[in-house]
Amino acid sequence: MRKILLLSVSAMLLLSSCVSKKLYTDLQAKQKETQDLLNSATVKLNSCLEDRASATARVEAMKDQLADLKKNNTALIKSSQDLTELTTKGATNLEKSLETLKERDLKITRLQDAITRKDSVTLALVTSLKREVGINDPDIEVNVEKGVVFISIADKLLFQSGSYNVTSKAKDVLAKVAKVINSKPDFEAMIEGHTDSQSYSKGVLVDNWDLSVKRSTSIIRVLQSLDVNPSQLIAAGRSSYVPLADNDTAANRAKNRRTRVVILPKIDQFYDMIEKEMKNLEAGNN
Repeated sequence: MRKILLLSVSAMLLLSSCVSKKLYTDLQAKQKETQDLLNSATVKLNSCLEDRASATARVEAMKDQLADLKKNNTALIKSSQDLTELTTKGATNLEKSLETLKERDLKITRLQDAITRKDSVTLALVTSLKREVGINDPDIEVNVEKGVVFISIADKLLFQSGSYNVTSKAKDVLAKVAKVINSKPDFEAMIEGHTDSQSYSKGVLVDNWDLSVKRSTSIIRVLQSLDVNPSQLIAAGRSSYVPLADNDTAANRAKNRRTRVVILPKIDQFYDMIEKEMKNLEAGNN
């Protein structure tokens, strides 16, 4: 009985040993399979994590791009608004510039008209002066210089050499000059005495300055005696400092000895005219 029991136990142990080894082998196989699955899952997990990180990075990049796009869009909208504002201002400025150009054109036209009228008046005045003087003499010249009318009379028609006493024949010429001045009551007449460069000193006259001025005042007295308004007359002497030619010959010195009658608007009226014109221009701008 004891032997049978020992045999049974031995058989059971042997059988148990065989079953456990097979189970162990199966478990090992199962473990390997599970480990493989775990490794595969780990690889996939790591891949998914990498994909997620990459996707997250792309999302962040897209967010940054979106923010930049929004910023650029805002800037474009502002630029568009600024451009619209600038375009509006530009159109306004262009319109103002065109108005300014029109005003300038108008001013230029008015000035051109004024110059044309002035030239017409000057031409008429010169024609009138020549007609009034009525002497076709090379020693009497009527012309216009810088808008001012001049009557230039050679001294040989007015004075003896070295004298400031007006000759009797000169009074015929001066009578015609007086008639012209009297016909222009709104003008002034400046009588300019001119000498040559040869020094002169006689009696109370110290030099050519004295002689030129004395000849001017002598003519003025004759004109006043011919009923010329003395308020229109201006005495002036230029001595030898405004020559027509070099004082190197007798003929040239004779040219330089002359008296000029300068017909010009009265200074106060001239400035009144300018002030009136400026007011007209300012009124046109408003």
